[in-house]
Amino acid sequence: MSTLKRPFIIAEVSGNHNGSIERAKEIISSAATNGASCVKLQTYTADTMTIRSDKPDFQIKGGLWDGRNLYELYEWAQTPYEWQKPLFDHARSLGIECISTPFDETAVDLLVDIGCPKIKIASFEVTDLPLVKYIAETKKPVIMSTGMANKQEISDALELLHKYGNGEVMLLHCVSGYPTPAEQMNLNAIGVLKSEFGCSVGLSDHTLGNQAAIAAVALGAEVIEKHFTLRRTDGGPDAAFSMEPEELATLVRDCNTVYDALGNGAFDLVAAEQENVKFRRSIYAVKSIKAGEAFSQDNIRRIRPGFGLEPKYFDFVLGKVALRDFSAGDPLTKADL
Repeated sequence: MSTLKRPFIIAEVSGNHNGSIERAKEIISSAATNGASCVKLQTYTADTMTIRSDKPDFQIKGGLWDGRNLYELYEWAQTPYEWQKPLFDHARSLGIECISTPFDETAVDLLVDIGCPKIKIASFEVTDLPLVKYIAETKKPVIMSTGMANKQEISDALELLHKYGNGEVMLLHCVSGYPTPAEQMNLNAIGVLKSEFGCSVGLSDHTLGNQAAIAAVALGAEVIEKHFTLRRTDGGPDAAFSMEPEELATLVRDCNTVYDALGNGAFDLVAAEQENVKFRRSIYAVKSIKAGEAFSQDNIRRIRPGFGLEPKYFDFVLGKVALRDFSAGDPLTKADL
């Protein structure tokens, strides 16, 4: 029997605010309007992520952010600390949950202070075990993405989350490619995560389109996280792989449709079938039969509709003597046995 929860859809704001708190609020409002369960921010500054350096190690080569150094990227994409509480308050005023991903201890402290209900651990931070431990010690529920992480790395992080945290952990299967080609998504890992680690599972999805997310719900994902923007043409750090409002509304609708279609796995007659039971086959007289005459292949058949004896009784009935008269089109019933 299915025990899955209805899909919890997280719209990731990330750096799509493009440096404007008003735009960030507009994104949150649109997420709420289009059915998201939650919006997610990121809590860091360029200085908490890296250092300002032009050395080769800090240069980005290839991909969406080619030509920038790490400090420039994070300075561009950061959601300032002073925005965080106003954005959380805005989400709450709309009745939508707001969470965030902290990238160092100061960010964790900030999120605790403003009442962040859950803390997200990003794929890139799974191996930052001191940060994982610090997050666990908040005793808040944790959602952890698993992009790039192997089984041992996931296990090491979970050990700390269970040892120091409140034990409420969800794992999101994730492929840390921006965007990720669908053929590299390996969605069957969702079931493996659930069986290997005994956690609820979901998907952090960086593919273009909704197909992977919808399939993930069928595979047991209870959370779907995707980046969200107002218009990809507005640009921004993550705009190229972010969904737009109409796509979010479609995602919410389709994920819920798939969830509803999963059912409970029982072999019960459902409402849509009720009227069609009568079109099954059953045993009918196809010729006149007198009382005392034997039933034979010639005078009874298994035909539609289904108001007579079930076909499984056919061989048993053959050769038995009719207890009453039958005309063609009369069903045999249990009383006739």
